[in-house]
Amino acid sequence: MRPPLIAGNWKMNGTAAESEALARGIRQGLGDRPPEGVEVLVCPHYLVLERVRAVLDGSTVRLGAQDAHWEPKGAFTGEISPTMLRDAGCTHVILGHSERRHIMGEPNEQVNRKLKAVLAHGMTPIVCVGELLEERTAGDTRKVVERQAQKAFEGVPAADAARTVLAYEPVWAIGTGKTASPAQAEETHRFLRNTMGRIAGPDTAERIRILYGGSVKPDNIRELMEQPDVDGALVGGASLDAASFVKIVRYKE
Repeated sequence: MRPPLIAGNWKMNGTAAESEALARGIRQGLGDRPPEGVEVLVCPHYLVLERVRAVLDGSTVRLGAQDAHWEPKGAFTGEISPTMLRDAGCTHVILGHSERRHIMGEPNEQVNRKLKAVLAHGMTPIVCVGELLEERTAGDTRKVVERQAQKAFEGVPAADAARTVLAYEPVWAIGTGKTASPAQAEETHRFLRNTMGRIAGPDTAERIRILYGGSVKPDNIRELMEQPDVDGALVGGASLDAASFVKIVRYKE
């Protein structure tokens, strides 16, 4: 069984006070425990990681980061290392998000180096893949996500690959209000699972959780989660409202 994972990516949002209030609202909304079997994660920006950690201390909500450099330290101005993130209490790190790929120009090779570094520091990478609108229109979705997955996991042993999470985020659905239909999401998730089977073996592929991301909201989460290969969600805008995020986490209710 693959335990569902609901992760909130807060992106570049929130002052310290706003981030603490959001974390507090999520903690209070979930009560002592989230729904049975559902793992919950929030990923604030770097400056508030420790403030959010303090609010969540003692709860079941885990703390993640939005990116990491591949070196543990060094002359890399403006970067944050896996060592620093682990020290701040992070258990997960988002890697290869489409905004980093397509706005910051991050190549697949860097995602691969970051993936290996995050694993080496005992944290769980959430590796994002996804196609642009023109790539989907051209019928290239499979080609794009397969290439991204293959490059990300190049040289990663199967045992390490099994410790990762994948996130399918069609770029055309991020922050646009458009969402891949449940059937579209399932089709790509199943293809990704088969791709991971070729990369790391079928047993590993069946263990890896694949999240859907792209305008996930309380009113579409249940239908998405009913798909057999959708193992959770990477939530953007809807994770910035505590009540909305809690509803997504409680999609079974």
